[in-house]
Amino acid sequence: MTITDRHQLIIQKLQEKGRVDIQELSEELQVSGVTIRKDLKLLEEKNLLFRTKGGGSINNPYAAERTINEKEFINADQKKKIAKAALTLLGQNDSIIIGSGTTVFELAQALYPPKHITVITPALRVALELCNRPNVDILQIGGLIHHSSASAAGAFGERLLEDISCGLLFMGVDGIEPEFGLSITNLAEASLDKKMIQVAQQVVVMADSTKFGRRGIGRICGLDQVDYIITDAGAPIESIKQLEEKGVKTIIAE
Repeated sequence: MTITDRHQLIIQKLQEKGRVDIQELSEELQVSGVTIRKDLKLLEEKNLLFRTKGGGSINNPYAAERTINEKEFINADQKKKIAKAALTLLGQNDSIIIGSGTTVFELAQALYPPKHITVITPALRVALELCNRPNVDILQIGGLIHHSSASAAGAFGERLLEDISCGLLFMGVDGIEPEFGLSITNLAEASLDKKMIQVAQQVVVMADSTKFGRRGIGRICGLDQVDYIITDAGAPIESIKQLEEKGVKTIIAE
């Protein structure tokens, strides 16, 4: 098989599955892993794929930081459906954490609890949305406010969380990968997210399907620390299967 034939087959598999694996290609094409890596490098230089650990992807696996105003209109309908599904998990919890991001902000907009609840949040928009809502008390996590997310992060907020325990954490992420876990594009917020995970009895990740197979610079945690992931119907079937194998309950918002 010529190099052109190999490249055509790799592109075909990318179009079918969205990603390719070096080991699988090596066995199928009966060439070395070194040869496949060279093929992927050449295809990346032609802007035909993105190289990833152990393979290649048709989508850029690295999430770029965007402002909250930019993110607000991306997949807006899916985010509303995810928020509606998240409401069903509230149960009898009298305290929850709502993190930062546009998907979890949709939860704040939809939250009208029938009984008293305390919402702990680093996000200014969440606090402002809920501050006059019946049956809702707000505990604002303070610290340095980041312009891109309009949310606090840093040592001040982390110290406040040391004396707190709550039932559920609803958090947004920029990337979900089976091996790398959860990640976001802001290192300071990643540190605060780790702390919020420690104080919550259950962790609920709210992420639309575009977050799968991507990673941000700041790793938050592995999937073993996640109880639920709520996403939309566009999530890759293979990724959903991997999540369930790792014990993460996956909810597809309709």
